[in-house]
Amino acid sequence: MERLAENLAVAFAGQDGDNLRVVDLPTGKLTVSARAGAYPLDALVGFAARANAKRGFLFVSKVLGKHWPVRPSAMRGLHQSLARGLPLDLPGPVLFIAMAETAIGLGQGVFEAWLDEDSGRAALFLHTTRYRVGDAPLIEFEEAHSHAPRQFLHMPDDPALAAKFAQARSIVLVDDEASTGNTFVNLAAACRAVAPAIEHVHLVTITNFMGEQGTSQLLGRFGVPVTHNAALEGAFVFEAGQLDTGAAPAQRYDASADRGASAAFGRLAVDHALALPPSLVAGLLDQVQPGQRVLVLGTGEFMHPAYLLGRALEEMGADVVVQSTTRSPILVWGAVASAVTFPDNYGEGVANFIYNVAPGQYDHVLVCHETPPTAALHELAGKLGARLFHFKSEKLVEEIPVR
Repeated sequence: MERLAENLAVAFAGQDGDNLRVVDLPTGKLTVSARAGAYPLDALVGFAARANAKRGFLFVSKVLGKHWPVRPSAMRGLHQSLARGLPLDLPGPVLFIAMAETAIGLGQGVFEAWLDEDSGRAALFLHTTRYRVGDAPLIEFEEAHSHAPRQFLHMPDDPALAAKFAQARSIVLVDDEASTGNTFVNLAAACRAVAPAIEHVHLVTITNFMGEQGTSQLLGRFGVPVTHNAALEGAFVFEAGQLDTGAAPAQRYDASADRGASAAFGRLAVDHALALPPSLVAGLLDQVQPGQRVLVLGTGEFMHPAYLLGRALEEMGADVVVQSTTRSPILVWGAVASAVTFPDNYGEGVANFIYNVAPGQYDHVLVCHETPPTAALHELAGKLGARLFHFKSEKLVEEIPVR
């Protein structure tokens, strides 16, 4: 392992602007080398330790809006940059799929930035999920390194969207990072089984840490032409230590159970950019005083509407950051300065977390959720002094009184 880490450092040596980090985590030693690009390493990621025996480290994205608070304008800039990296001649219809839970908002943002260039493009957006919605048929695949490895992709239940899926000729897979690429291969194969016309795969990530050799090997595994783009390219080596982080929380999935997740925002496919009710933004802005700080908080897989709300408030002059809750267990160390724990609002009985948010840190905390207003959400609102906004559909958002 030491020799491998040395080779990694040598691989990018001598290139102007390269970044090399050696990080001693509580769970082991992480060596990261990144090539110079549009974004320096420190602008994109910090480093944390995970309570996961399969993978004891985490690249904490500073532009994703998940574990770290991010200005919506910075997120939008990233979405646009990544969308510009897609090939101009992708054959359509183009199927965009974002990976749950972390990259759902990223994928929908890239999809909408791509549509901004030509709203008439034949395209479809879906995201994978760990929850069932209704009786729609499912594709199941594995994310092997995750604490909750089973993932699902619902087939669209709208006939027109289902036809567009079946006719797709290109697939764009979006994740926050690529370290092995195995999940991409598994999902692409599953999609090609139901959409046999797919002739091109494109991979989009914020960071690609597979290295040149790993990337080259991955691109040969799909059986069709593959292209890719990332905001940062590099490689890493992790040498696991002896710290016992305990067992990762078990994933509880009942194929017959509907966890209260919504079909309206990407699980069953959308073919347009989402919009928020204008009255929602105007009403909230009237309540924010100059100089006050606002956190718009997504919940679990429900991320993109929170970003849209934050972006709208920021464009009207508010001081806003966006991030999301998560079910991923991370140690308080390094880029994770604090953790608030609350019950799972999706009803699976596993702990959920919000990182790098301390009670009283913001003047306004707006929690955006797709699930019904459960006791778990009321507990979260109580801990953060937050308000709850139930997104029942794209056009209907209801504020829930916090008891």
